[in-house]
Amino acid sequence: MTLRIVVVEDEPLARETLSEFIEKVRWMSPVGEAKNGRTAIELIDKVQPDLVFLDVRLPGLSGLEVLKRIHHEPAIVFTTAYDDYAVNAFEFEAIDYLLKPFGYDRFVETLSRVRRRLTSADSIPPVRERVERALGDQVLRRLFLEKDNHLVPVSADSIFRIEAQGDYVQVHTGGDTYLVHLTLNKFETRLDPERFRRVHRSHVVNLDHVSSIQPFDSRRLHITLRDGAEVVTSRAGAQRIQGELLK
Repeated sequence: MTLRIVVVEDEPLARETLSEFIEKVRWMSPVGEAKNGRTAIELIDKVQPDLVFLDVRLPGLSGLEVLKRIHHEPAIVFTTAYDDYAVNAFEFEAIDYLLKPFGYDRFVETLSRVRRRLTSADSIPPVRERVERALGDQVLRRLFLEKDNHLVPVSADSIFRIEAQGDYVQVHTGGDTYLVHLTLNKFETRLDPERFRRVHRSHVVNLDHVSSIQPFDSRRLHITLRDGAEVVTSRAGAQRIQGELLK
């Protein structure tokens, strides 16, 4: 089966890169490109592609706003840099996320996910329903993360802690760990401030899953979580936790 592909990307280099990569794939057929959100809506509804490579941030409309307005139901791969829409994209059940700049090896990984998803018998909610869910709450309630080559829903309440790994974060749920293409700073902006606390430059913890807090030294604290994980706070993080305890 040949997939009809649309690329929606305002950055010339990323658009050219995607077009070049797509041309190398025998079972992909490019049927159009758009540089902004309004043109993308018209193009997608006109040519009705099977798959759209969609930039999260576009002139005029975001990628999620494009999906909210189209009538056609294509499969979606997001392309994204670290911007205000990135966490919303992780709440949307997309096939994959290409973090710009990306190379051909990363693109090939995405192709494997595309083929698995499009040949899967699993039902996927309509695009508009998924967009409404992703845009509806300011506080992160749920996001879709990869496990065993599948995207699975992860409730924010189930997250024990989040650990920075360079330009990525590791999301720990107590039983599973997920690697997410997002910075900790950006992730933190969407977390419920009543539950989650930044206790270190590299660590955010869910207070609902803390089992004990003890002094580590004169200025830092030792936090133990219910899954047995241990985190030592920074001095500033200790002050935040102590302020919480005094409430």
